[in-house]
Amino acid sequence: MNNSTSYNSGLLLLRVGFSGMMLTHGIPKLLKMISGDFSFGDPIGIGEPASLVLAVLGEVLFPILVIIGFKTRLAAIPVIITMAVAAFIVHAADPLGTKEMAILYLIGFVVIALLGAGKYSVDKK
Repeated sequence: MNNSTSYNSGLLLLRVGFSGMMLTHGIPKLLKMISGDFSFGDPIGIGEPASLVLAVLGEVLFPILVIIGFKTRLAAIPVIITMAVAAFIVHAADPLGTKEMAILYLIGFVVIALLGAGKYSVDKK
């Protein structure tokens, strides 16, 4: 594995950039949940409250773990699943332009899962 400064800086930028932007989608859902409003879509048939909790985990908790670089490869998996559901189930019938954001996040987090966190992380690998 390449341990160069630019490689590890790139991994840091990838982690912080994608995860930071993901938080802009997840934090409003978290605030909605905290306020007691559990109305949400039910794309996989487990109920609205459970779907909202899973979306918050996939868009807030796990991206925070990715930002700090803690168990990064494992932490990226729930985000990948969340974005796959968004792109290919929630927006399945929509045109590409509508599902494009979810697909871009999906690609970014797959790359993070494949490459790991790098040395600028809690895990430092």
